[in-house]
Amino acid sequence: MEWEADAKDIKAAGAELLPDGRKGLRIHGWEIESSNRSCLTSLNLQSWEEKLETSHLPEMIFGDSSLVLKHVTSGTKIHFNAFDALVGWKKERLPPVEVPAAAQWKFRSKPFEQIILDYDYTFTTPYAGSEAVETSRGVDSEGNGCLKWEESEEQINVAALASKEPILFYDEVILYEDELADNGVSLLTVKVRVMPSCWFLLLRFWLRVDGVLMRLRDTRVVCNFNENTKPVILRDISWRESTFKALASKGYPSDCASYNDPNVISQRLPIVQHKIQKLKVPDML
Repeated sequence: MEWEADAKDIKAAGAELLPDGRKGLRIHGWEIESSNRSCLTSLNLQSWEEKLETSHLPEMIFGDSSLVLKHVTSGTKIHFNAFDALVGWKKERLPPVEVPAAAQWKFRSKPFEQIILDYDYTFTTPYAGSEAVETSRGVDSEGNGCLKWEESEEQINVAALASKEPILFYDEVILYEDELADNGVSLLTVKVRVMPSCWFLLLRFWLRVDGVLMRLRDTRVVCNFNENTKPVILRDISWRESTFKALASKGYPSDCASYNDPNVISQRLPIVQHKIQKLKVPDML
């Protein structure tokens, strides 16, 4: 999605666009950059299959697309990419969703071979983002125990996010997508917006297996700007899920056309998991 920020609003907020044609913003010690690239080439796809030890991957993987948010002073880096998300899919190893018409599905990738759906072909991932500490000595992806998410009682102030602040930067990055052989959709995206007072992002995995199941896994992350202290970063993770049959029993429509927009139907899906976390940020470096 193309986004044109208002230059006056950016200057008034003490922010600046990233140089060298990069897409993003510097503001209050943060450097926020998004990148939308094309799908993986067949050669790169083969490399991913070897690294992930699988021959099953989504139809469209935007392997070089990413969103990176780095707090320069502390070295705190939060980033989102397809590879780490698929690592999560591989580790979770959910059983395949039972589909009555599975036997009639089109062959997924090899037209002359019967493909047995004995893996999680929905590519559902528990991925909620990646984090690292970047210092002058290099990248510490584990953070040596000083960069980790801890359970929190704090809530993300949704009302504040809805205030009429100017949006200094906005982008949506698709990480991967699969149309489930024309029987639904599996989609992982991350959206970010930056305002004068904070940045906010939504990582969303959306699954619809037509006539069978819907699954929504949302990760919301927010950071309010504060010049003189370590950044406070909150993360709200909610997983929702329901079968078409269960929704129909509550009087909701059972046709697939009613469920094209996850924003519209998210409140209809019951919560199966919810947690709020705060990122423990290391001392200033």
